[in-house]
Amino acid sequence: MRVHNVVEGPRDGEVVVLSGSIGSNLTMWDAQVPALVDAGYRVVRYDHRGHGRTPVPEGETTLADLGGDVVELLDELGVDRAHFVGLSLGGMTGMWLGIHAPERLRSLVLCCTSPKMGTPESWAERARTAREQGMTAIADASIERWFTADWLAAHPQQRREYHHMTAATPAAGYAACCNAIGGMDVLDGLPKITVPTLVIAGADDPATPPEGHGRVIADAVPGALLEVVDGAAHLGNVEQPERFSELITAHLREA
Repeated sequence: MRVHNVVEGPRDGEVVVLSGSIGSNLTMWDAQVPALVDAGYRVVRYDHRGHGRTPVPEGETTLADLGGDVVELLDELGVDRAHFVGLSLGGMTGMWLGIHAPERLRSLVLCCTSPKMGTPESWAERARTAREQGMTAIADASIERWFTADWLAAHPQQRREYHHMTAATPAAGYAACCNAIGGMDVLDGLPKITVPTLVIAGADDPATPPEGHGRVIADAVPGALLEVVDGAAHLGNVEQPERFSELITAHLREA
């Protein structure tokens, strides 16, 4: 799978890979790119398989497939090691890389994510909803998890844009990634992660609340730090862009 990607920043900068949520595309990182480029990093954003401009896969998709896509992307770009910043599904991909391909990483930032989220049955049901009812039904539910009510009321244009982002995702691509999440359980592997790791959680995230998810990751990964950002739901990097950019950049510099 050759994933669609965009590369920005100085050619001699350390590479930072940004990996997004299920139902999104690489534009969800628009607010972080300028800060990272200004800090001297070469930023690589990509679309998960079946999302954005990356083709829909044939058959089922696993977390290992998504992690392998990143390894192949690094090979294609001639990058030996990169910092990896992932949110939700992107964070799950980052944990897989930290466990199975640590030699390709400089550091990890895991945002609003979980080592085990829901049940295979719940994700199979969501995949069926996408296929049978269409992606507008998925977008209607996702937008309420992604952002706080106050933010949605104050940003009607962005609400429409992010709703359309999910609604325009191919149902088959979304369902494939549902399968990857439903079959995922990396909790036992987290102590194997050795790269410097920062976990960022949204205080108001209904999908991956800090105590049940971010705290679990930070406690299991040796030396990991947890930061909880107020006024942020699941897409915290969009809702609180300055704080997320500040935390990410500081961690990369320390790493």
